[in-house]
Amino acid sequence: MDFMFALLPWITALHVIAVIAWMAALLYLPRLYVYHAQAEPGSEISETFKVMERRLLRAIGTPAMIASLVFGLILLGQPGIFSQGWVHAKLLLLLGMFLMHGLYAKWRKDFEADRNSRPHTFYRWMNEVPTVLMIAIVILAVVKPF
Repeated sequence: MDFMFALLPWITALHVIAVIAWMAALLYLPRLYVYHAQAEPGSEISETFKVMERRLLRAIGTPAMIASLVFGLILLGQPGIFSQGWVHAKLLLLLGMFLMHGLYAKWRKDFEADRNSRPHTFYRWMNEVPTVLMIAIVILAVVKPF
């Protein structure tokens, strides 16, 4: 147990690094969708967006999400962590973050198949959801209000 206690700062640091990378992807991907929704399907720029979106999600977003999850699960192994109410609220909001990641992946496939049916304004609004979730999660994790 002393060994795990000594590793806790490192695990926390790796968790934060992974979350930052994951958030970068979740904040940038819908921005790409905004521009992609305005591009003509099959055009050169549309094809470029498809490559950018696929690489962002597969090379950064999903690996960072998995790393965040793994390090987060390790952190949840701390004794007494589940007796703190903020952890339950954070986990609930985290489900929303996973849902957004899944939706972004689905929408990427829609763009890839040239079957996006949503306007660019939809993606502008969807860009805000992870931001709001992130703000609430950070406040819960840092302030620990309950």
